[in-house]
Amino acid sequence: MNFEQRRHWVDGLRRIPLETVLRAANAQPDDREHAKWQTARGVLSVNGTKFINWNQGRGGGGAIDLAMHLNAFDFNTAVQWLAQRFPCPDSWALAPPPKSHLAIPPSDASRLPGIKRYLTEQRRLPDSLLDPLIQTGRLYADHKANAVFLLLGKHDQPVGAELRGTTGTAWRGLAPGSRKDQGYFFGGPTQSSEVVLCESAIDALSCVVLYPNRLCLSTAGARPNPAWLAPLLAQGLCLYCGFDADPTGDHMAKAMIARHPAVQRLRPPLHDWNDVLTASA
Repeated sequence: MNFEQRRHWVDGLRRIPLETVLRAANAQPDDREHAKWQTARGVLSVNGTKFINWNQGRGGGGAIDLAMHLNAFDFNTAVQWLAQRFPCPDSWALAPPPKSHLAIPPSDASRLPGIKRYLTEQRRLPDSLLDPLIQTGRLYADHKANAVFLLLGKHDQPVGAELRGTTGTAWRGLAPGSRKDQGYFFGGPTQSSEVVLCESAIDALSCVVLYPNRLCLSTAGARPNPAWLAPLLAQGLCLYCGFDADPTGDHMAKAMIARHPAVQRLRPPLHDWNDVLTASA
């Protein structure tokens, strides 16, 4: 199997319906809410190709992410686990990914003080970094008290948003229809020649505090080859992969560097950059 064939095969595995993967992992559907499942890792909610674990405040998209989460696998082990259980019918491998309209939540100014307290007190991000983002509308609160971090594409047009829960059960996700291959959230000096890629908006902002002379971008999840990465490298920028210090982050960083050898690994000394920031505060 050559590289292109393997890519299509892995894409097919990724598109296996999440409900099918959950049944294979012995998860049980909730009797009252069809979107919820009882798993060994806690209660999961499924929405199309996305899932969120309400007990752990973690989520993802696609069958491979779900297999990794349910079984605490790394990427390669999750792929092997799926391949052993599913022959990957052509309908999964060839069907185009479902399309959805971009639905960025509107701003709710009454919730803004709450998300600022969360970001400054719990996440230790300084007002001096947050205020310019709020003033330009790149960070705001929605009516559910989520912190909304806009992903900007060409001509600074929103192409999606990262959402971070700031009350009760912490969680993270993306606005429906987000096109994270077309843009990203960023913080730090835009004229910097050094760029750090992080897994989330909060990690990117934490990295800015730790490395104030570097531009820090969020890839909205660990992934090895976002579409906007090659154009950045073509500009001659010095890029660091700052993914989390865990098996997924390490695997995705290794895969990124294999594709783009100019990228260097910048591994957080703790699990992620926000952990480093809060530990030093």
